[in-house]
Amino acid sequence: MFIAELPYREDSSVLFSYWSQEPWAVFLDSNRHHCLQGRYDILAARPRTTLVTRGHLTEIRSQDGIRLSPEDPFCLVRQVLGEIQDVGMLPFTGGAIGYFSYDLARRLERLPKITREAQSIPEMVVGIYDWAVVSDHQRRQTFLAGRETPATHQAWREVTTLLKQARPRIPGAFQLHTSPRSDLSWMDYYRAFERIQHYIREGDCYQVNFAQRFDAKATGDPWRLYLRLRQINPAPFGAFLRLPQLSVLSSSPERFLSVREGKVETKPIKGTRPRGLTPEEDFYQIQALSESIKDRAENLMIVDLLRNDLSKTCRLGSVKVPSLFEVESFASVHHLVSTVVGELDSGRHAIDLLRGCFPGGSITGAPKIRAMEIIEELENFRRGIYCGSIGYIGFDGTMDTNIVIRTLVHSEVSVHFWAGGGIVADSDARREYQESFDKAAALIEVLSEFQVASDRVGG
Repeated sequence: MFIAELPYREDSSVLFSYWSQEPWAVFLDSNRHHCLQGRYDILAARPRTTLVTRGHLTEIRSQDGIRLSPEDPFCLVRQVLGEIQDVGMLPFTGGAIGYFSYDLARRLERLPKITREAQSIPEMVVGIYDWAVVSDHQRRQTFLAGRETPATHQAWREVTTLLKQARPRIPGAFQLHTSPRSDLSWMDYYRAFERIQHYIREGDCYQVNFAQRFDAKATGDPWRLYLRLRQINPAPFGAFLRLPQLSVLSSSPERFLSVREGKVETKPIKGTRPRGLTPEEDFYQIQALSESIKDRAENLMIVDLLRNDLSKTCRLGSVKVPSLFEVESFASVHHLVSTVVGELDSGRHAIDLLRGCFPGGSITGAPKIRAMEIIEELENFRRGIYCGSIGYIGFDGTMDTNIVIRTLVHSEVSVHFWAGGGIVADSDARREYQESFDKAAALIEVLSEFQVASDRVGG
């Protein structure tokens, strides 16, 4: 193991800017500079191996060449990571970083094929990184960590040289050419809402997470867009991934799964209120969310689902719920958050946990498979990255992943994102529709700052 301390930077985006234009440069951003909930930032670039899944094949590219495999993508990531190493003092000292899209679930479950593909985006994109820069904002320390290889020593020389430069690299321009347009009108949304209510009354499901998709024409450097996004909507599970065919800009507030020394945690979000314009309004929204019987019931359904999912790979009797219905406040909304914990069973790997819980129950509904079938029936487009997961799985078996919400995807000449919410028996269609716009508000706001053509948000 190689660990070298570097000069501390309070804002890790300054350091990442030096790699921000490189394909496969990744930034897992706790937003500590703007959001007190975060602690660690992880920056990496130049992976030695990459895995890209499309349909039934995964392309594995390394120094040894390129091969295609029909094997389970989760299993392939575990194979490339190799045997588990000792856990270090830092959360990540090398390993896998990337995304697992919602549609990767089609490799795990037999789902109908109804929705359209808006864009040809890979179901999984993961790099295997021998080194990373890790900033601990609690201790105000920054380290370069990784395997003891020539690549790590070369990275250390490059990082120290970069830190001596007077100024970070300036991002290129970014322009939005049309306002974000939803794929659903109010009447489209209402018809889908009524269909979900029918399924609930018939006993098919208890809850369905239904979303609308927003799309806009855009060109330029998405790194500039992300720098503004993390100011407007800071979140503890943010990420910027500069990938060969697309860039992912996430300001997610939700942890999906974490594993460290066998300890497992998930923190599902269910229940949302917008921030108030005054302290009095804000307090009212917090109280209303905290006391909402409907939101508590919705949250509890997902807690029960996740307890069952964790039990697939956790030690018998170890799965517990230490906290229920806590209100956490973010830049634009308040959320109702619960915590479920467990301990990995002997012989199990973090990848087994991720596979067994994928995709997260908080963004499908309950029961999970039937909810996903209904989502496939009623949403217009495949979700792609939305409601999948971004994060890391280390060589040492540690893992931390988010739920991909409040996330922009930029590819070719467009940018798109999604917003939705859980629908239950006593949901009100107008309120649910408005809640999706409350969740999209920060993304619409940041995009509007880059708009060069006059248009309005449609729906």
